[in-house]
Amino acid sequence: MGRWKPCKRRDFIKKLKRFGFGPPEPGGRHFYMRYGTYTLTLPSNKEYSVPQLLMLISEIEHGIGKKITLEEWENL
Repeated sequence: MGRWKPCKRRDFIKKLKRFGFGPPEPGGRHFYMRYGTYTLTLPSNKEYSVPQLLMLISEIEHGIGKKITLEEWENL
């Protein structure tokens, strides 16, 4: 089984769009992405470290009620 790798912000946004999220929306200091009624705040840094990526994915899983596996993430 593979390992999680750091992810560029641009790639993260592309993967979320393929997953079904809407385009990034500006608002205050951060951009937001929506999936139905769930809203995800995007951190502003250019690359997300592995711990930050795992935290964001965990937050997404909790918000949409679906588990995201490493294989599924890499195939997006």
